[in-house]
Amino acid sequence: MIDKLIEKIKKTGAPIVVGLDPMLQFVPEHIKKTAFASKGETLEGAAEAVWIYNKEIIDSIYDLIPAVKPQIAMYEQFGVPGLAAFQKTVDYCREKGLIVIGDVKRGDIGSTSSAYASAHLGRVLVGNRMCTAFGEDFATVNPYLGTDGIQPFIDVCKEEKKGIFILVKTSNPSSGEFQDRLIDGKPLYEHVGEQVAAWGEQLMGENGYSYVGAVVGATYPEQGRLLRRVMPKSFILVPGYGAQGATGRDLVHFFDKDGLGAIVNSSRGIIAAYRNEKYAGFGAEGFAEASRQAVLDMIADIQGALHLI
Repeated sequence: MIDKLIEKIKKTGAPIVVGLDPMLQFVPEHIKKTAFASKGETLEGAAEAVWIYNKEIIDSIYDLIPAVKPQIAMYEQFGVPGLAAFQKTVDYCREKGLIVIGDVKRGDIGSTSSAYASAHLGRVLVGNRMCTAFGEDFATVNPYLGTDGIQPFIDVCKEEKKGIFILVKTSNPSSGEFQDRLIDGKPLYEHVGEQVAAWGEQLMGENGYSYVGAVVGATYPEQGRLLRRVMPKSFILVPGYGAQGATGRDLVHFFDKDGLGAIVNSSRGIIAAYRNEKYAGFGAEGFAEASRQAVLDMIADIQGALHLI
């Protein structure tokens, strides 16, 4: 799957992923009105609003980008109906030819980790049939439990030719409370990066990159520079662009000299672009067109920065 992701990045010229994180306050009123008229002000109504919102955005941007990243918590908050909307979103994105990175941040041990891996990347035996549950192409994984928590995901990735992105240095302000702690003279995130590189040797793609990638926040460019060297064969998923303050110029060190090796995420900066003063002219009715323009602007920003490599 990492090879397919690289091919799509090359084809689109867009090393970006759009985070489909649909908080209900982002959904325009006319969509909520339609959904609530049909399903009521219920969890089902909220899930329907989210699905309509997602679909219009996907229809507007799918030809510009290689991948999307739905964050499962934004769907889980609406219970079972929300998870149904998550599933519809995943299925629809794949129908549109998009690679789906399930932002699920799972991590446990033994049979529990295996079950998470099967749910999101693999298949599960039901009677005599193997059935697919959510069916994403990649998943984000928390490494805190060590190899016991990661190896089941790698095993499923080997079977299914899928991939994972392991949290290494996250973009949030308090990430340093643990991730920057020095251990044997090096910050914890560097130790994790070294382990990601070691895990990745088990599963290499044809393009020289591993199916085992890393999450490194755009808000920490110097750490990104270091971790690019520590994990030379790992693709880096880079959150924190746009709404969290990072720009294309902050990201050049996350990429390799060939302009590959990283894929940059923007979530509310894209899906809620119509709420930004820059795109206010599109109005709430034109929210999907605003998202498309925000994608085009992001691509231009990152491509311009990559010329500096």
